[in-house]
Amino acid sequence: MQRNVLSYLNNIVTKKPDKTAFSDGERSLTFREVYRQSRGVGTCLHQQGVYKRPVAVFMKKSPLEIAAFFGAVTAGCFYVPLDVEMPSGRIQLILDNVRAPIVICDRDTADAARSFDLKGGRILLYEDIAQTEADDGVLDAIYRRAIDTDPIYIVFTSGSTGIPKGVAACHRSVIDYVEQLSEALGFDENTVFGNQSPLYFDACLKELYPTLKFGATTYLIPKGLFSMPAALVNYLNEHRINTICWVVSALTMVSALGAFDVAKPRYLRTVAFGSEVFPPKQLRLWRAALPQTAFTNLYGPTEGTGMCCFYRVERDFADGEVIPIGRPFPNREVLLLTPEGTLVKPGEEGEICIRGTALTLGYYNDPERTAQVFVQNPLNTAYPELIYKTGDIGRYDQNGDLIFVSRRDYQIKHMGHRIELGEIEVNAAMLPGVGLTACIYDGEKKKLVLYYVGELDRGELTARLKPRLPRYMFPNRIIRLEQMPLTPNGKINRNALKECYKNS
Repeated sequence: MQRNVLSYLNNIVTKKPDKTAFSDGERSLTFREVYRQSRGVGTCLHQQGVYKRPVAVFMKKSPLEIAAFFGAVTAGCFYVPLDVEMPSGRIQLILDNVRAPIVICDRDTADAARSFDLKGGRILLYEDIAQTEADDGVLDAIYRRAIDTDPIYIVFTSGSTGIPKGVAACHRSVIDYVEQLSEALGFDENTVFGNQSPLYFDACLKELYPTLKFGATTYLIPKGLFSMPAALVNYLNEHRINTICWVVSALTMVSALGAFDVAKPRYLRTVAFGSEVFPPKQLRLWRAALPQTAFTNLYGPTEGTGMCCFYRVERDFADGEVIPIGRPFPNREVLLLTPEGTLVKPGEEGEICIRGTALTLGYYNDPERTAQVFVQNPLNTAYPELIYKTGDIGRYDQNGDLIFVSRRDYQIKHMGHRIELGEIEVNAAMLPGVGLTACIYDGEKKKLVLYYVGELDRGELTARLKPRLPRYMFPNRIIRLEQMPLTPNGKINRNALKECYKNS
């Protein structure tokens, strides 16, 4: 029985040692190099007396950073990914939480790391420690002692209090996710991934570990290309990338700005998307440009180790239709629960809750917030069994597929009516000449504010949107942007929009 993610690497290095595993277009590592360097890092960490502790990895996004992750795991530790593009205040809060005894940097990030209070942690340069001669006896003993509930990483998500939450995942949940996702999307040794997400999000799991499992290849796409759609498509073609698992905003950036009129991704065979609702208009553009490509909608929270549901798109969706998030991967179950903790009746909406191996270990050094959402299954009073309460609202359609309705915090009360902000966004996104849309609510001034990117001028959008929405749902202000602010993971940055509105 597999109990350690490193079994993927240990196996593939004997079969495809000289194949490129990870590349950013400039620097590449073969599986042999990943193996050797990660074992060098692991040996150095052991020599530093670090075992079963968090190891912060504060490096530029590159294949070397990935090898550093695996090096921490090789030492029997768990990695905490950080990045210079993260706000400095957030980095310090993370360092305060994990108190990592070691911070692995590269030569470009070491000075920045020294500007933080490392809580007694020591800085080690990757370029030095990766050359450490591997102590195979020590590393093999660490590997044999490992069990599948040992943590593998901590990634931090936003907290409603402003304090980030560190989600700790274990080998068991990651292995289960990799196995189920790979089968659902058809990964194999010929898969060439185009990675979009930063490495400090769990979204990169879709590429990192299947690459080890199958001996595939992952290209880390330069961030700047996502603001140049035509150049991005050319990059996909240049590297013969055939599989992408991106947030919806990244896909919409390509289709909404006319990149397909210039070039099409010739090699794409698999497109998976998630984290946001895909406007049907944009999905139709993608399917029309790539009629032989398989499209899959993914859904899942970080606390459930990546994605937990999938839906294969096999038909066109009309404007106003909702693309289902489908059904759970095997070995996990979704429960739709009422506020009272009972299952919803057919056709009713309820909170999406997850049970099974996919659940992570909870929030690192934060038992109070862990206990708020990792709770006893209210349907089971016979023995301890945790479920995770996502805070997402869903329902089942007539085919038994799960439909994402909204986040609880996207539901607002305005003029005495319960309103879904997403409904306003969807109606605006249906209009020709409109690309990305985002609606926010100013609770103090009781104002609905719609932001959009597109060719349609504000007056015409206002005129066309009025027949689509009841009066109480119509935005109090409509603001056209040249570019929608995005989070580092490529999602729409709603907090930035709120700040923009406050300062306007």
